[in-house]
Amino acid sequence: MSSQPAVPDTASDRRRWIALAIVMTAAFMDLVDVTIVNIAIPSMERDLGASFGAIQWITAGYALAFAAGLITGGRLGDIYGRKRLFLIGISGFTLASALCGFAANEEMLVASRLLQGATAAMMVPQVLAIIHVTFPAHERGKVFGMFGAIIGLGAVSGPLLGALLTQWNLFGLEWRPIFLINLPVGIAGLILGRKFITESRAPKALKLDLVGVALVTLGLLMLIYPLTRGRELGWPLWGHLCMAGSLVVFAAFVAYEKRKTRKDGSPLVELSLFRVKSFAAGIAVQLTFGIVCGIFFLVWTLYMQIGLGWSPLRAGLTGVPFSIAVSAAAGMSVQKLVPRFGRKVLQAGALTMAAGLLLYIWEAGRYGTAIHSWQMSLPLVVMGVGMGLIVAPLTDAVLSDVPREHSGSASGLINTTQQMGNALGLGLVSVVFFGSIDDRIAPSAVGKAFGDAFQSSLWWVVAVLAVIFLVMFALPARPKQHVEGADADADTEAVTEGPVDREPVLSH
Repeated sequence: MSSQPAVPDTASDRRRWIALAIVMTAAFMDLVDVTIVNIAIPSMERDLGASFGAIQWITAGYALAFAAGLITGGRLGDIYGRKRLFLIGISGFTLASALCGFAANEEMLVASRLLQGATAAMMVPQVLAIIHVTFPAHERGKVFGMFGAIIGLGAVSGPLLGALLTQWNLFGLEWRPIFLINLPVGIAGLILGRKFITESRAPKALKLDLVGVALVTLGLLMLIYPLTRGRELGWPLWGHLCMAGSLVVFAAFVAYEKRKTRKDGSPLVELSLFRVKSFAAGIAVQLTFGIVCGIFFLVWTLYMQIGLGWSPLRAGLTGVPFSIAVSAAAGMSVQKLVPRFGRKVLQAGALTMAAGLLLYIWEAGRYGTAIHSWQMSLPLVVMGVGMGLIVAPLTDAVLSDVPREHSGSASGLINTTQQMGNALGLGLVSVVFFGSIDDRIAPSAVGKAFGDAFQSSLWWVVAVLAVIFLVMFALPARPKQHVEGADADADTEAVTEGPVDREPVLSH
């Protein structure tokens, strides 16, 4: 296996900055595609006559496919070349975007979203790895700062862009331009990427664990599919058996991973990591926090656009204070608060977010369908501050006690777990939100029914945040600060297996 090429003379090589712009644009495209979809869901539901179950799968399918392929995507880049996998991923993502944009029915749209998630899992893990091998250590701090700014921009611009494209109804296409906009960007990224990105491979790449991928994907499907479809089908016996059977599949996955570790040392999941108390607790926090985000962002969109009858643009603008609060609090938490107060910052974030939700519940009940966007600003800002205090320092807290040689596997698992939690949360929307709504509701009662279901869902989210607060006691009191790219001798493999940290605010 060939080793990675030497980094070119970066003082004179401007090509690396073009390569940086390409991979950042691709990451931004994926990020925006995640946030853009929620705001357009009511338009999809009207245009395609999609069922509530299909609505959940339009978002959960992407998250599930993305989660299942993240670690394997990183390893494929290690083995076959990061540039090659990035180009394959961006090609597939662009094709899947076209299929989403031209979907004739809900089944085609769900299938295309699954393909989008799978191809994003090939593209996204290469981004940080390409940056790592393209830039020397002394430049990476500036580069990763720029990358963080791109993530923040995606958090704010995604919902607004989705709202504008849906509201404008370009060429009578309604929601479809939110996917079709990826075509020119993806094609340009493919052409320029072939020319300017330097190929690299890991000198010691782990082997693939396709059986592990298959088992964990099957287990998640057996758990999430009955959750999303069960209510519409009257909770049949096979659904309960399927969910119970998922536990057997997960047990088989653990047994296989132990065997895989003994056989060749290349498991999908490094099970020894769970002996580290802070890591095990952090993974539990990531999973449950993903559930929080999966529930909240979907029911919030449905509440505003279907329950209150707001336009996509009004709903998108209503969320701007939330996105700004998350970005501001995230920056402050890492730079100022965590070095001084440690774990207490994350716990304060959970309590602050819960306080914002309780305030939102009170306002939704107090003002009913007459509530205004400005009245939502205060609870959204409080929630955003709470989320920002959690999302930025959480990865450092989880990785704090992990041995350096396993940092790549650990960071890959953190991101995968968050996406799995997100998919599970989206599946639970059938229970916590749609379970409160009568199938034969009169049109005049839609607003009140959706408002009541929204408040009921938020109580569930508050309960999960209380659990998160308690689990956080197992995190290190003073998490170590892991600065990406600070070590000149840092192992590239560690970066490759740890895909882009996607803020939960961006969850789909």
